Amino acid sequence: MTAPVVLSAKDIAKRHGNLEVLRGISMDVRQGEVAVVLGPSGGGKSTFLRCLNGLETFDSGEVRVGENSLTATTTVADRNHTLARVRREVGMVFQQFNLFPHLSVLQNVAEAPRLVLKKPAVEADAEAKVLLERVGLGDKLHHRPAQLSGGQQQRVAIARALAMKPKLMLFDEPTSALDPKMTKEVLSVIRDLAKDGQAMVVVTHGMEFARQAAHTVYIFQAGRVLESGPPEKVIDDPREPDTASFLRALKE
Repeated sequence: MTAPVVLSAKDIAKRHGNLEVLRGISMDVRQGEVAVVLGPSGGGKSTFLRCLNGLETFDSGEVRVGENSLTATTTVADRNHTLARVRREVGMVFQQFNLFPHLSVLQNVAEAPRLVLKKPAVEADAEAKVLLERVGLGDKLHHRPAQLSGGQQQRVAIARALAMKPKLMLFDEPTSALDPKMTKEVLSVIRDLAKDGQAMVVVTHGMEFARQAAHTVYIFQAGRVLESGPPEKVIDDPREPDTASFLRALKE
């Protein structure tokens, strides 16, 4: 049986003045699917992610997460109401970790379920401990973010996003601020999530990660999807010369 569609983005367009940042991007992500977005800087990758969870508006098209729909013509009142529901179903991990420096690792992860989902503190803490074990930080519960490495902080950020039990996870170049060792740590956690069936959209420059974890690879260029398909086709046998050129540059 075909898995249900978690995310459906149709013809998303966005302009900054005369600059077309997104020119009709479409993407469907099903439950358990990992979509990896590659492409040169300035291609619209991060802007697209931010449109998916309402951090940026768009000029035309539709984003549907589950039963919740956002369009360019959604009224402010309806948008705010819909965004509240969307953000309960979509977790996002940014390039920077954005942890609360005055809270412990455990408190960082348990805070949103307690405040937003109104879970009792004991329940929120217990679930946070499980998630921190899952990302390999069960021994760091009472540390503050400043006491952790960059890779460890990013893993806390992943656990914090997972604490809301999202249907979809968005990753915006989650390893760009990390050294190779820390990058390996974080990508390992994301790969484990993929194996567990978490639906994800991952913007990255990690070609090997895309090859190993992606179900579908999208190449963005100048605000369009230049090429998409399974990694063995897009990465190993691209049909577009610009895709081949970009992938060669990644290897250099």
